[in-house]
Amino acid sequence: MAHPSTGVSRRTVTKAATAVGLTALFGGRAATARAATRLSARTLDVSVSSSALGRSAPVRLILPSSFGTQTGRTYPVLYLLHGAHDDYTSWTRETDIEAFTEGRDLIVAMPDAGPTGIPTAWRGGPDYETFQLTEVPALLARQYRASGVRAVAGVSTGGYGAMAHAARHPGLFAAAASYSGILDTMAPGVPPLVDAIVARENLAPRSLWGSPLLNLLTWRDFNPRSRAEGLRGTPLYVSSGSGIVGGTGDWLPEALESALWLSAHAFTDTLALLRVPVTTHYYTGGGHGWDYWKGEFTASWPMLAGALGVPE
Repeated sequence: MAHPSTGVSRRTVTKAATAVGLTALFGGRAATARAATRLSARTLDVSVSSSALGRSAPVRLILPSSFGTQTGRTYPVLYLLHGAHDDYTSWTRETDIEAFTEGRDLIVAMPDAGPTGIPTAWRGGPDYETFQLTEVPALLARQYRASGVRAVAGVSTGGYGAMAHAARHPGLFAAAASYSGILDTMAPGVPPLVDAIVARENLAPRSLWGSPLLNLLTWRDFNPRSRAEGLRGTPLYVSSGSGIVGGTGDWLPEALESALWLSAHAFTDTLALLRVPVTTHYYTGGGHGWDYWKGEFTASWPMLAGALGVPE
């Protein structure tokens, strides 16, 4: 694949400056790298001592090929978020992301989001939002020469995280992409699904955002659809399948995909009402799994690459 040179746009530079300012405003809780384990020439796992989580948590990094030779250079960062009941290793386990980014001058960061993969501030519990948006970026800037230019993409609950992060913190990301994400957490049938994700990890459902009724404002505050106005000016990509309708009979992954179909449409319909541009790919059938997400990442890559200022 050819790698044409792509300049960083003025909007990307502006977003980078905004991101640096937001990080300074969030302030306070600094994360430190306790240990780094080299997995290959470019890939390493970093154990991060996090105040936001009250424990150490891992981040898998893929460094640029030029990282060791161009020591005065800074690099944009692509954050890739994992899904529920998975972990920070999923993107390197399920995709060829290391080979794909060879020769493209960027850092890939795959931070932990806990067993549910819901990267949010839990009610009275760990704060994965601060971990991913403040502590990890500060660490990358301090120890790995990360610039303030960043984009985010995620699968399933990581797709939720990508859109929630970008919506709740306008200007922090130069682009955001969701593949089969939970994009309207308050859509019919979705709160029980979120509760089931939490319960499967033997956690109390109300430990996330409380009750969808009694703590409605909290649920709304963390809902990408409710915060959609914050995505104005950010390039967006959303994909989702219809699942069982038009599917092949692979029941469980298709049922999971179907459960999120209306949620995704409600989210992008709200963006349309707000006149916030978004690139969508809604397809017939499809299962909730990597066989589909890998292709969706490739389809969204030109948008992500343009936002990061790296070759397609």
